[in-house]
Amino acid sequence: MPITIMRRIKFCAGHRLYKHGGKCEHFHGHNYVADFFVTGDEVDSVGRVVDFAELKTRFKGWIDAHWDHSFLISEADTNAEQALRMVEPMRYFVLPYNPTAENMARYLLEQVAPDVLIGTGARATAVRIWETEDSYAEATVEIPHEPGTPSAYDTADTI
Repeated sequence: MPITIMRRIKFCAGHRLYKHGGKCEHFHGHNYVADFFVTGDEVDSVGRVVDFAELKTRFKGWIDAHWDHSFLISEADTNAEQALRMVEPMRYFVLPYNPTAENMARYLLEQVAPDVLIGTGARATAVRIWETEDSYAEATVEIPHEPGTPSAYDTADTI
C-alpha cells in the first residue's frame, strides 16, 4: 500500500516574471514555502517511508545551494540576467521557463526530486509552492490506475 509523507522547506528568493505586463515584471521577492510529498510502497523496519530528517537534509540542501537567497529568472529573460551579472556578489538561477509558483513546483517535481531521492526507494508525487500565505501552486505526478483494481474515483457502491 503506498504511503505518502510531506516535508516542508522554507526559503527566501527573488524573481521577476518576464513579459508579465504587471507589477510582477519588476524584481521582487517572496518568503516561499515548498511542500514535498513523497510516496513509498514500503516502510523500513522502523515504520518510515523516509526519515523526515533525511528529507530535510536532501531537499533543503538543494534549495539552500540553488534557490535560497537567489534570484530566479527565465532563460528567455536575457535583460534580467545581464542586470544581475552587474551586481557583486549575486546568486541567480536560470529556469527553462518563467519562475512562477506553478513552474517552480513543476521544476522541483520533475527535475530536482528524482535526483534528490536517489537511493531512498521513494518517489516525489507532488510539490506545492506557497508564494504567499494565501496562494500556492501544486505540481503532481499522475499515479497510473491499474485496470481491475478499485480507485478512489470508482463509485461501485449502490444504495
